[in-house]
Amino acid sequence: MKFKRLMAVVIGLIMVVAMSTGCGSSSTESSDSDAYKVCFVARASADTFAAWLTDEIKAQAANYDDIELTCVSGEGDDNTENGLLEDCITKGYDLVIVQSNNNSAQAPYVQKLLDAGIPVITTNPTTHQCDLDGSDSLDVMAGTGTVDADPVEQASVGAKRAAQELPEGANVVVLKGPSGNYHADKRREGWETYFFAERPDVNIVGEDFANWNNDEAMTLMEAWVQKGVHIDAIISMNDNMAAGAIEAIRNNDEYVKADGTTTFKAYGVDGTAQACQLIEEGLLTCTALQAASDIAAMNMEYAEKVLNGEMDVTEVLDNVPAPEINADNVAEYIEMYKANGQL
Repeated sequence: MKFKRLMAVVIGLIMVVAMSTGCGSSSTESSDSDAYKVCFVARASADTFAAWLTDEIKAQAANYDDIELTCVSGEGDDNTENGLLEDCITKGYDLVIVQSNNNSAQAPYVQKLLDAGIPVITTNPTTHQCDLDGSDSLDVMAGTGTVDADPVEQASVGAKRAAQELPEGANVVVLKGPSGNYHADKRREGWETYFFAERPDVNIVGEDFANWNNDEAMTLMEAWVQKGVHIDAIISMNDNMAAGAIEAIRNNDEYVKADGTTTFKAYGVDGTAQACQLIEEGLLTCTALQAASDIAAMNMEYAEKVLNGEMDVTEVLDNVPAPEINADNVAEYIEMYKANGQL
């Protein structure tokens, strides 16, 4: 009897280990051996948008009985992400969805996947031909497909508003995403076109890379505030960095008065649940929605069509829109996030 009880415990432990292997750093949505194996390689789990996109892709994958999904994260490190892309070849995935941390760093490994006969969809951001060969071509990388959003359009949402509402001679700080990241670079380009070129009176009193990271942005903002120059606006290439910068001054009565009114503006991109809460509090002026749910739905829909031979991966070329979220309409987005469990 003791032996039987011991064996039962051992078998139970084996089952637990097997389940955790499928749902830990990699999330398996189906165990059907006949299903297509798809891997989503996210750039970083600490990135709020990447985490949101990962959750949405998992949710979408549950709608496809013929797809077995695994999700992994490069944790914001190029070497880690490149290793994961090579591992996709070793494990023989049928299709890989890649969210690059640094387009030019990941492009050669995307090419390795293509050379191994594995279809690749790059998403948020698109990998372009110039990322691979150093050319000037902004064509989607040969042999791949993409589901993305237009980062210049996203940046223009806040930039056009800021051009109208910031005071003459405003002092601003700029938080940038990772150097070489398509969305980071193009959002900054959008701000240059739609704000700085239109408002030459504005003073940039601080600008640096915070790499999409909340903590890095907070540290930068703390240092900028200590210079003693009042900052009239936080210009951030994503919501996560904007949130970090806001956190650095949330309890500073020069920026947030006792009655909750603020003496600064703040602009982000992504339209995350956290950003909506900050808009509701009056701490974030606006953001441009980049709906991870829509990006995820498109990725999984196209992935299945490619795998079933309904279309070639190079025919996957789609963008999501970038509507503005501000104090006037934030309530509807708060309700959306409550409905999907993010709030």
